[in-house]
Amino acid sequence: MENRDKYAFLKMKAPASYVAGLGRGASGFTTRSDIGPAREMADESAAAEKEEGGRGEEIENDPDRFQDPENETGLFAGMVYEADDEEADRIYESIDAHLDQRRKAKREAREKEEEEKYRRERPTIQSQFADLKRGLADMTDAQWDSLPEVSNLSGRASSKRQKADNGRAYVVPDSILVGARDNNMVVDAIDDEAGASGTQTELKDFTEIGQARGAMLRIKLEQMEGGSAGGDSASGATTIDPKGYLTGLQSQVLKTDAEIGDIKRARALLQSLIKTNPKHAPGWVAAAWLENVAGKSVAARKLIAEGCEQCPKNEDVWIAASELNTNDNAKVIMANAVQELPQSVRIWMRAVELEAESKGKKRVLRKALEYIPASVKLWKETVKLEENPDDARILLSRAVEVIPHSQELWLALARLETPEKAKQVLNKARKTIPTSHEIWIAAGRLQEQQGNGAQVDNIIKNGVAALKSNGAELSREQWLAEAERCEAQGSPVTCQAIIKATLALDVEEEDRQDVWLDDAKSMEDKGHIEAARAIYAYAINVFPQKQSIWRKAADLEKAHGTRETLLALLDRAVASVPQAEVLWLMAAKEQWLANDVPAAREILGRAFAANPESEGIWLAAIKLEAENGQIDAARELMARARNIAGTERIWVKSAVFDRQHSGTEAALATVRGGLVKYPTAAKLHMIHGQLHLASGSLSKAREAFAAGVKKCPTSEPLWILSSRLEEQAGVRIKARALLEKGRNHNPKSEDIWLESVKVEERDDSGAAKGMMARALQALPTSGALHSHSVWSEPRPTRKSRSVDALKKTNNSCVVIVTVARLFWSERKVDKARDWFTRAITSDPDYGDAWGWWYKFEQNHGTQETRDLVIEKCKAADPHHGPVWQAITKDPINTGKDIKEILPLMADAVEKAEAKPTV
Repeated sequence: MENRDKYAFLKMKAPASYVAGLGRGASGFTTRSDIGPAREMADESAAAEKEEGGRGEEIENDPDRFQDPENETGLFAGMVYEADDEEADRIYESIDAHLDQRRKAKREAREKEEEEKYRRERPTIQSQFADLKRGLADMTDAQWDSLPEVSNLSGRASSKRQKADNGRAYVVPDSILVGARDNNMVVDAIDDEAGASGTQTELKDFTEIGQARGAMLRIKLEQMEGGSAGGDSASGATTIDPKGYLTGLQSQVLKTDAEIGDIKRARALLQSLIKTNPKHAPGWVAAAWLENVAGKSVAARKLIAEGCEQCPKNEDVWIAASELNTNDNAKVIMANAVQELPQSVRIWMRAVELEAESKGKKRVLRKALEYIPASVKLWKETVKLEENPDDARILLSRAVEVIPHSQELWLALARLETPEKAKQVLNKARKTIPTSHEIWIAAGRLQEQQGNGAQVDNIIKNGVAALKSNGAELSREQWLAEAERCEAQGSPVTCQAIIKATLALDVEEEDRQDVWLDDAKSMEDKGHIEAARAIYAYAINVFPQKQSIWRKAADLEKAHGTRETLLALLDRAVASVPQAEVLWLMAAKEQWLANDVPAAREILGRAFAANPESEGIWLAAIKLEAENGQIDAARELMARARNIAGTERIWVKSAVFDRQHSGTEAALATVRGGLVKYPTAAKLHMIHGQLHLASGSLSKAREAFAAGVKKCPTSEPLWILSSRLEEQAGVRIKARALLEKGRNHNPKSEDIWLESVKVEERDDSGAAKGMMARALQALPTSGALHSHSVWSEPRPTRKSRSVDALKKTNNSCVVIVTVARLFWSERKVDKARDWFTRAITSDPDYGDAWGWWYKFEQNHGTQETRDLVIEKCKAADPHHGPVWQAITKDPINTGKDIKEILPLMADAVEKAEAKPTV
């Protein structure tokens, strides 16, 4: 009864919402039979509309009423797409791209983190065994040998195979059994035909055949090794080189399938070419070389031999044939070639190359000269092979008779002759070839070698005129190139003679000085010092009153000449331009550096006579006496200078001199006298205030600085000194006010802006950052401000800030020093040293850079590197830099040289950033 009612539900009617298979996920599909015919559907919809219409409601047919509100596709499809719409789309696209770029870093970081998390959770097999793979590198050979062979350790397959094979048997074919029986059988029966012809028994035992072959090979090897056969039997040495044999095996190039295919295609093309056009010599040459590259030397030789038969008048074919054959065969080929082409120089030269001995080469060359006596190349090779100079001279004499228009042969003959005969040879050559400038230059060099330097100028001058008359005149650039060549070959007098004779060619009169100075600079850059010296000498002769030319010539002698040549030039310079005080000072300084103080005094005495009111000469004389310990003489000269010249600079130097050697009262008297005469002298006001400050009179120093800023409102140091004075006195508000006034009078002064920033930093009021922003806004390219702003940044952002500072300041020396210090702080010593070098190269006059570099070398360098910094600093002779000027102008450091100043700078540069000095 229970079984009969179990399926009773199948007869029941399904619920209204039942869908077959929906519970297990197999949703059904709808057919036309499920929804009825279209006519009935239409009738039902019409009835519904009629019913709704009967209610008085009007239904609009809107096709977009079921559209997704968030889907804007086709929303404005019916409207006109104008330029404004295009611009709006472009703006929205740029905004989307910008937003995407902003989120790019975060998105990439998130994706990378997710990928790493996925790799950690689901590592690959390769990553799981990575540590084991790395451990394989530490395994020894014994451990490798102890590894078991790959086998079926489980034994499952073998056990199954054994079970499957149990009880099975296989039938062996009769052919296998018969073959195994007859494998070692010897058949010695005589064939009927073989017996009739009397032949011997044929061996059918292939094992014995292999053994016999091995025995024969062993016998041959023993003969070759033991020297029993061949030319090495007497010495017993082997003719087999094992190393060479292995090298030969390794040198064999195994061609790939692609290369073999290319060779086959090229071979087919070239074969078609030489068959269709057998007189085409390049085709034969290419085909032969192709076979040679393919390793078929015999085929290559056959091809090139056929090419020689087809193209006997082409020298390329004969030369290729000689290169593809052995040396002996190549000689035979060249013999045939000279019969076909007796006028070919290349054929004869190839024949000469094939000769191993000098005697054979000479024989071939002389035979070649019988056929081609007008070949310069053959004559040159013949002369080159002659070891006896007399024989070479005879050959060249004959050569110039046969080829009179070859200047190379004439010059070679002149080099082999004695000086007297060389003159005759060059004269003959000059008459024979009147258009050759090289013969004239060779004649000038010959006179220079004989010591007749005075005649060289006349020879070159006459040569230039002769070439011009014969229409073979060279351009100015070509003559300068010949002068460079003469200097390089060791003929400086001839070089100078060429420049004297040709420097003025093709140059406008108003452009002569500029062009000549550019030429001299170019020669100096190329290393042709004699040529540059000759250009300056010629320019001085034309413009003897030009002070700039004399200075450039003096700089050249100072850099590349001797002290004697420099002093001789300066003596000529001061004689020609006595009003040029710079030349007088250079001459006096050179004598002073040479420790010849009397000579320096004598030069300065002559300079006084020529320039009685020159402040530079007066100051140089005072410095000379002061440096040599003659303080009284220097003081007397200083007094005379104030009375005679009386310039502002002399009064300033007088005040400094009295401050160093005469005391504060004398210096104050000198300053007051100078201020009476020059009330707007900013340096006098500064010295005045510093003298009062040194004596401890703060109020008088304040009055002196106040008078200074009133008289000299554009003097930046005065405003800074006044501010520091007030700051040291504890009146920081007044210090700010003074700096603000200074900025109003000097809105573009980076020193005043930087001092304002430092005041705010020392006050720690939090206004330093705002002040720095204002300063950078006023001076966006200031190196000092950008350098200070880098150090104001947190450590992680300093590097990026320094890159921005380098760009905005156009690689300012101050910023470069800051970058070097950043690398120094990160212990990157080599990079820091490179950037310090770059800084002093950028501005060698910036003394603070030298101080920082020397401090760096004190910490991380050696004594050699420190000495190198000192030598470079002496050569640069810096004068600027806030710390450098404060150290060098300190009365305590008077008379100290660079070697003593740099250690002081190393200690002062770091203190200067934190502690202001007045």
